[in-house]
Amino acid sequence: MASEALALSDIDAFYGDSHVLRGVSLRLPEAHLLGLLGRNGAGKTTTLSVTVGLLPPRHGAVEVYGRAVTGRPPEVIAAHGVALVPQGRRVFRNLTVQENLTVAGRRPRDGRAAPWTLDSVYRVFPRLRERHRQMAGSLSGGEQQMLAIARALMSNPRVLLMDEPSEGLAPQIVAEVMATIRQLKAQGLSIVLVEQNARLVFEVADDVVILNSGQVVFAGAVGDVTTQGVDLRQHLGIY
Repeated sequence: MASEALALSDIDAFYGDSHVLRGVSLRLPEAHLLGLLGRNGAGKTTTLSVTVGLLPPRHGAVEVYGRAVTGRPPEVIAAHGVALVPQGRRVFRNLTVQENLTVAGRRPRDGRAAPWTLDSVYRVFPRLRERHRQMAGSLSGGEQQMLAIARALMSNPRVLLMDEPSEGLAPQIVAEVMATIRQLKAQGLSIVLVEQNARLVFEVADDVVILNSGQVVFAGAVGDVTTQGVDLRQHLGIY
């Protein structure tokens, strides 16, 4: 049985007086891809923010490979092997492509050889190699998304969190990004994928968690979404 790469248990989180997450729990087995779904405002990005330490929970626990990281600073959680590809890319626009990558470089804590280096990242994203001296702010939206993913990989994470990687991209570029996600999954990386496009998630995920108004309304294997009669129209706005 695969070990648990990430576990959130009974998380309550607030923005000021607003109770955003209510008892949220999820499990990500090692080398699996978990899709985190829900309408806008359901709490998906907040869940990622809690996971990486940007928002301390008021209740509950976060564990990375069995190690408690609840409420720890983001840099400590990152050092334990968690990387975030944020919504909206957020690349360093005034740095070159290569500078964006090198500034994020980190070796694994356990002394293993780093699987992700400039060369290995450029093999996955040959377009970034071609543009390695170009300012990140001058890249297309799709290229910036590739750079955001590559930058996260340069930290050599054990758990990769991806927040809306297809947002605002043309269909052809979305297909390229999803192909990259499949490749990373096939290489054994543990991934949480937040996506507004649920169909993309169903194509690639092993398991899904669906949030509605900050609460988990479904957690299980992708195939169980249909067999358990989950109302996707109610929770996601799709048929």
